[in-house]
Amino acid sequence: MKLLLSLFLTCFLTASVFASYIFIPMEHDKQKDHLKAYGITYWVLTQNVEAYWLLNYRGGSFAFPYTKTFEKECKVRGVSFEVISDSEWLSIRSSINNPEINQEVIKLEKAPKIAVYTPDFNPMGMRIQPWDDAVTLVLTYAEIPFDKIYDREVIGEKLVEYDWLHLHHEDFTGQYGKFYGNQGGQAWYKVNQQKIEALASDLGFSKVSHLKLAVAKKIKEFVAGGGFMFAMCSATDTYDIALAAEGIDICADVYDGDGYDPDANNKLDYSKTFAYRDFQLILNPMVYEHSDIDNKNRKITPEVDYFNLFEFSAKWDPIPTMLCQNHTQTVKGFMGQSTSFKRSLIKPEVLILGETKSAGEVRYIHGTHGYGTWSFYGGHDPEDYQHFVNDPETDLSLHPNSPGYRLILNNILFPAAEKKKRKT
Repeated sequence: MKLLLSLFLTCFLTASVFASYIFIPMEHDKQKDHLKAYGITYWVLTQNVEAYWLLNYRGGSFAFPYTKTFEKECKVRGVSFEVISDSEWLSIRSSINNPEINQEVIKLEKAPKIAVYTPDFNPMGMRIQPWDDAVTLVLTYAEIPFDKIYDREVIGEKLVEYDWLHLHHEDFTGQYGKFYGNQGGQAWYKVNQQKIEALASDLGFSKVSHLKLAVAKKIKEFVAGGGFMFAMCSATDTYDIALAAEGIDICADVYDGDGYDPDANNKLDYSKTFAYRDFQLILNPMVYEHSDIDNKNRKITPEVDYFNLFEFSAKWDPIPTMLCQNHTQTVKGFMGQSTSFKRSLIKPEVLILGETKSAGEVRYIHGTHGYGTWSFYGGHDPEDYQHFVNDPETDLSLHPNSPGYRLILNNILFPAAEKKKRKT
């Protein structure tokens, strides 16, 4: 009897020691699919199980309690993992807790509900805008669920239902991306203008620019109440431009039927913006650029176009540390309608997360507004250096370890660590 009891206890203790946690390594050479690793961690949170983000530990790794279901899901999704014991987990945490080491353990508590602000397809099945969106691509690839919303939902107070919002490559100034000069005669451009004008009218606005300003202000309220907002490409500058230009006509007649205010640049109110100050608008409708925020006169060739992520204190500055988690500090650059931001035009309180210092370019910034936060990430697609209109979508199965796409997914997961409830 004593022998049987001893064997039972040995088996029980062995099981508890060797199947306690699933550890997801995130180093360059240890993870087969970095992008899906975020997806599996998000999925674990949806199962009402807490996960852990090990900042600066083995590439910003993840861990969560072991179950056979979780193990099977990792295998199905092709995510590299290790099964570690309680003692190994405690040893990792003890090592990270060393005050001399720039690492931290962050508990992830609840999967944020995600919305992507993007136009839908028209009844003919043609895309309103003939380009893809990096965030929707990576969310789909990582198997992270999201809802698509647009102006009607934002004006209709639907943002309160979400924790995290991505701004598709939108033009919040009402100038349709300033594509008029080289794309104004194309079918997609005409369809887009017709549909947005009809939507603005249906929602009670006399101009598209008025609708977009109202949307921008609703998003600002969302952030102030505790929401998390993320933008890429043209949304990173046109959002702030729309806020600064409230009450000023900055649209030429080809966009709204009447001329712009020639004194517009002297009337901008930079106190209303999130990120930028002292910028000047480019009012000529034939010029494919909204302002001087974007550093268009770039002297960098594709072969040497890289930017560096800043290193923050994981224990004292966990939010920027989360946003910069990667398996490399040097990320390949990529272009977009808005590629980079001039440092001289960024407000001093804004946190710079990534830059090409030698060129004076800022690529990735973050800030707070009220109870919430925002992040702007320049460029269109981290794995398509210069994406053109009508180019095919990027196949992320060819880029499962993309450092540039990891930065997007950092923004997806970091709200899970936020314990404050968003105010409504």
